[in-house]
Amino acid sequence: MSAFYDAIAPQFQQSRALPFRHHVEAYTYLNLIGEVTDQRILDLACGEGTYSRLLKQRGAARVVGVDISAQMIALAQQAEATQPLGIEYIVCDVQALGQIGDFDQVVASYLLNHAPTREQLLGMCQTIFANLKPGGRFVSINNHLEQPPETYGICEQYGFTKQISGDLREGTPITVSFPSEGSVFSIEDYYLSQDTYECALQTAGFPQVQWHSLSISPEGLQVFGADFWQDCLDYPPIIGISCQKPGASDS
Repeated sequence: MSAFYDAIAPQFQQSRALPFRHHVEAYTYLNLIGEVTDQRILDLACGEGTYSRLLKQRGAARVVGVDISAQMIALAQQAEATQPLGIEYIVCDVQALGQIGDFDQVVASYLLNHAPTREQLLGMCQTIFANLKPGGRFVSINNHLEQPPETYGICEQYGFTKQISGDLREGTPITVSFPSEGSVFSIEDYYLSQDTYECALQTAGFPQVQWHSLSISPEGLQVFGADFWQDCLDYPPIIGISCQKPGASDS
């Protein structure tokens, strides 16, 4: 997995420029995360650090980014060297991370959808739970694995494709592809049901799991029009997830 992401790190970074990723993904995700002033944030599967930097710029007191790819972290550290924000970066598999702190929020973009088995999904969820303070929140944006495959075609107008070989069964690969400078790079996610996700998160210790619909930024609506975005609202290719660790909600 780490070698795969090392190879596509620059292309993955370029894909951030897609209007869908800015006006839908980032807008939905950051709204779910909400106020971060003076908070301690752990950003899992941080990639090249885009969201780590945005959260620090929005007032977080401490941000720690973790990714399995050394090349992704190298890009994040290059950005940190160019514009220092005081973000800490760690190269590590989330399942092997252990507890490194008591954070106000643990956030993760496209982490859980990389788990091919229930056991690996549970391992990720246990790491998330262990790193939250009592009352802390987990927020994620994730491939919407329950999107009906017959609606995958709507993704093309937003700059990417989704493909599946076979039925939606536990562990079935779902390939997400992005064009990049005349070529294409692909990421492999895995189908696990919404029930499996809820079971893993609840087994890890979260009493309740919330699923969140997508939102379109006002700028995205103004520039592209509401009709352009309707398909992604009707058949959302990604989805938000949030949970709260039991306990006091204050530091």
